[in-house]
Amino acid sequence: MTPRGPARPEPGQTVETRIVYEFHRCGITHVIYCPDSATRALRDVVEAEPGLTLVPVCREGEALGIATGLMLGGKEPVVVHQSTGLFESGDSIRGLALDLGLPVLMLIDYRGWRPTSPATDSAAVFVEPVLRAWGIRYHVLAPGDDPGMISRAFAEARERQAPVAILLAGEDGRS
Repeated sequence: MTPRGPARPEPGQTVETRIVYEFHRCGITHVIYCPDSATRALRDVVEAEPGLTLVPVCREGEALGIATGLMLGGKEPVVVHQSTGLFESGDSIRGLALDLGLPVLMLIDYRGWRPTSPATDSAAVFVEPVLRAWGIRYHVLAPGDDPGMISRAFAEARERQAPVAILLAGEDGRS
């Protein structure tokens, strides 16, 4: 896969810019996004990036339906939303992503995540157990981690013919 963005990540680039680089490596064409303050910086980078189309949704439950349509049309979407939106989108995850075996990559804001102390928000308590209950593989992208895991997760979704999630963990517990 040839990235359409920068030739390779540069030292000092923001994590959002490095995430978008990984989107290009994966051939992502559309970023389906529910507005959220924690992922706003990522949205801003996506919005300014040629070759990526930002598709805003009002509720996370709409995202996988749109992703399904884009995939049927030959596009490569990624879904970006809040952890609480993961809970709200349960029926579309079950009925579309899981039942149809859609190899969709989901980036989920890991609200309340803390590396060494208790979660600061109850959403963080539930997100991993919910993903495990659905049988969705996931990886935590914590501060300082290599965003290259996005490309690996994308390949994993294709190999398994199932959704794979990246949990976007922030330093301050807000994501």
